[in-house]
Amino acid sequence: MHLMYVDESGDCGLVNSPTRYFVLTGFVVHELRWQSCLDQFIAFRRRMRGRYGLKLREEIHASDMINRPGPLMRITRRDRLTILWALARELASMGDVSLINVVVDKHGKPHAYDVFEMAWKALIQRLENTISHRNFPGPANPDDRGMAFPDHTDDKKLSQLLRRMRRYNPVPSQFGAGYRNLALSKVIEDPSFRKSADSYFIQACDLAAFLLYQWLVPNRYIRKKGAKKYFELLDPILCKVAAPSDPHGIVRL
Repeated sequence: MHLMYVDESGDCGLVNSPTRYFVLTGFVVHELRWQSCLDQFIAFRRRMRGRYGLKLREEIHASDMINRPGPLMRITRRDRLTILWALARELASMGDVSLINVVVDKHGKPHAYDVFEMAWKALIQRLENTISHRNFPGPANPDDRGMAFPDHTDDKKLSQLLRRMRRYNPVPSQFGAGYRNLALSKVIEDPSFRKSADSYFIQACDLAAFLLYQWLVPNRYIRKKGAKKYFELLDPILCKVAAPSDPHGIVRL
């Protein structure tokens, strides 16, 4: 079983949206590597507690760490950014995990374009395809399946989307005009939603989505500190088969 934890960065609205891009990131780990990843997260958090006073139960929410730290104001802004850098390096060092990234550029999209649905369809389809072709690193069982564990979002809409894709999932044909109905067979169950504050896996995904967004359009502080390139630290675990024509494997819509 491949477990995909998912979080987003940016806004999925089209009208009067404060963001041009919507980023959706999936952190994929096989069930046989889940415990070792969790142990690595815990070891990392213990190091951050020792160096910066970040408690194990305190959430690493990347955007807030930079701009709205709340109780984490006790840690200097420079050190909060260093924690994000350190977490990116920790993720890159993990064995047998993958990041699938989808970016929607909302510029020029028609009013009827559903940013949320199109991004999620692309992400789920890449999870399905990568499992089908056994392209994820690490363990691979002949009957492997996948399941999504997103941060809370439009929960009902997402559940309905996955149910629909198991029955009707039109994909453009590779051989000309028309579509093929490639109903999902590898991604099972409704999404199992998580609170980011309770999941180190969701927090890791939040960081990856944030770093990708800042790589695209860095804010002033990220630019000033040269942190735009932090996303590139994640290169060893990027799922490049998701979009072979993109050097970083980013699915661009």
